[in-house]
Amino acid sequence: MSPLFMGITIAVTLIVILLSGMPVAFALGIVSVVFLVAVDGPGSLTIIADTFFGGLNEFTLLSIPMFILMGAAVSSSKAGSDLYEALERWLYKVPGGLIISNLGACALFAALSGSSPATCAAIGKMGIPEMKRRGYPSSLATGAIAAGGTLGILIPPSITMIVYGISTQTSIGRLFIAGIIPGLMLTTLFMIWSLFYAKRCGFHFKAGDKSYSWKEKFSILPKILPFLSIIILILYALYGGVATPSEAAGVGAFVCIILVTFIYKMWDLRAHWEILRSAMRESVMIMLIIGTAALFSYMMSDLYITQSLAQWIAGLEVNPWVLLLSVNIFLIIAGLFLPPVAVILMTAPTLTPIVQAIGFDPIWFGVMFTLNMEIGLITPPVGLNLYVINGIAPDVRLSTILWGSLPFMLCMLLGIILLVIFPGIATWLPDVLMGQAHY
Repeated sequence: MSPLFMGITIAVTLIVILLSGMPVAFALGIVSVVFLVAVDGPGSLTIIADTFFGGLNEFTLLSIPMFILMGAAVSSSKAGSDLYEALERWLYKVPGGLIISNLGACALFAALSGSSPATCAAIGKMGIPEMKRRGYPSSLATGAIAAGGTLGILIPPSITMIVYGISTQTSIGRLFIAGIIPGLMLTTLFMIWSLFYAKRCGFHFKAGDKSYSWKEKFSILPKILPFLSIIILILYALYGGVATPSEAAGVGAFVCIILVTFIYKMWDLRAHWEILRSAMRESVMIMLIIGTAALFSYMMSDLYITQSLAQWIAGLEVNPWVLLLSVNIFLIIAGLFLPPVAVILMTAPTLTPIVQAIGFDPIWFGVMFTLNMEIGLITPPVGLNLYVINGIAPDVRLSTILWGSLPFMLCMLLGIILLVIFPGIATWLPDVLMGQAHY
């Protein structure tokens, strides 16, 4: 059996197992072990434990549970409602200020928590009822929050960016900075579409029925500015060479726990135990995927599938842009069925060298990769954000949420096109702050 045909067989087997509902980590592990034993014999079992551990034996991986712990601390507090309230107080007189407030709160909370579902739940519980009360279309109210939640994997600090950086051996600090302008661009595109759609539906923007004094506007800032400063300090520590990603993540997690304890008076140890338990659960899930993905990558390399695929693609006499288009289509399809972390670990080590060989920047490709993964978060059949929104707004049909999020998916596609045409959107800021990269 040729390596390419073997690769197709493995891919089909993996898809079938995943469609059965088995967790991604277990599916990757089972497929890896079965094909290693089938081809190399029972003797291959001796290297499975070492390969699994080798995939986790990376100091930078410590940043993942630390950033997750930081997000869990923020998500367990009233930081989300305070962010929402602060933007509402400052933007309530701006035409369309409510929708801008919701998307802005999603962007800020997503950056703090790094979790799309947490962002949808925290901001959606407050924003969706308020937008519906003021007459915004239900599809827009739910679609905007579902799309806004995806910003967490693009705006730093991002777990997805960390995983991409580790799996492709690219600078995590540079990736974080590269995600800032695309994240702001995507947030702006979301806002522009929301305002246009609401106006086209006949919604007349007007100031809310609330009025806030300057004292009320400034009184809420001390609660949210410390959290926003953490993001700035983490980025400074990374691009300034002050700390490694793991060190910055550890300090960020510690400071977040201190802040939520004192700002929101979370003195109950049970609340802190809940934060640790939530962070531990998500961290273990991601680490299992990373370990089994390392085993899967070893199996693909040992069976000469990865090398054969790379040689086959490199031998294709096609325009680099056509190849890039094919890669984007593949990533979008993969994102429909698998979580971003799994897609990155399974495909980035193979795709990034190929894309780099035809002249594209790996940091730029990492940002574009992440944008493709965002689409999967609001697209069936997985579309995790859609189901979270449906859970907090059960009176809105899932089909309505889906149609409401569809234009935001098109905004993401527009963002990818703009990134392809103007790669400096992702590469300019890291080059300015960290110097020109040499690959």
